[in-house]
Amino acid sequence: MEENFKSLKFKFYPFYDVAQNEIIQNFSKELDDLELFFNEHYHETRHRLCYILSFFCIITSFTLYNVKTLVKILENPVPNIQFFQLSPGEYFVSTLVMSLYTGLLFSTPLVIIQTIFFFRPALTKNEKNIILFTLTGCIFLFFLGLFFSYFLLVPAALNFFLLYGSDVVEPLWSFTQYFSFVSTLFVSAGLVFQVPIIQVMLSVSRIIDPVKMLSYWRPMILFCTMLGAILTPSADPVTQLLLSSALFLLYFLGSITSINLISKSL
Repeated sequence: MEENFKSLKFKFYPFYDVAQNEIIQNFSKELDDLELFFNEHYHETRHRLCYILSFFCIITSFTLYNVKTLVKILENPVPNIQFFQLSPGEYFVSTLVMSLYTGLLFSTPLVIIQTIFFFRPALTKNEKNIILFTLTGCIFLFFLGLFFSYFLLVPAALNFFLLYGSDVVEPLWSFTQYFSFVSTLFVSAGLVFQVPIIQVMLSVSRIIDPVKMLSYWRPMILFCTMLGAILTPSADPVTQLLLSSALFLLYFLGSITSINLISKSL
């Protein structure tokens, strides 16, 4: 058997040699292309990460440099309250955390945009339009939730607490606890305002029928009330009522928007 193989190899030696060299060349070419592919994506990823980190550091440094202005903005809902710090470094740590949160908040859209640009060559035109719509809606609704929280939720909650104990206790608040309370309201409102985007995505993906989604408005009243109570950092009924009402209104608007989009696509 071995002798037959050697004789066949000797007989077709030129063809065997050509085929072997061609296989080796194709394999080495594929390895070179694969290495070039990883190198290109590695350098592109590194550059995009450098852009994101640079932007994050610039925003954080700028916020820390002008942190007193941001602190005054956060204290505007309660101008008559005297804040204090319990330890020498409490205010510094709070402003540092505040600056990091601000840098992270404004860097998040850049992270999403850079991620989309990285995968852009592999996306179709329809997918690009859907991602652009989703990204724009998420950013707009999140900042709308921040404004809603700053101008409605925070003043309503703080005024309720001030009026509730006005004749009994003197309001002296820790700035760290106040910042924790306000930031929790900001994040809760920002997340709640993402409900219409989630509804539109589920409807476009044909996972949930928007007409049925709208017909479930009665159970959603109970669900919004429970979710508003969970997301609210305090136990006051005013903040819970405002957040629950906003959540139900956003659910209703998201259902109407989903129905209109589905009807136009048909």
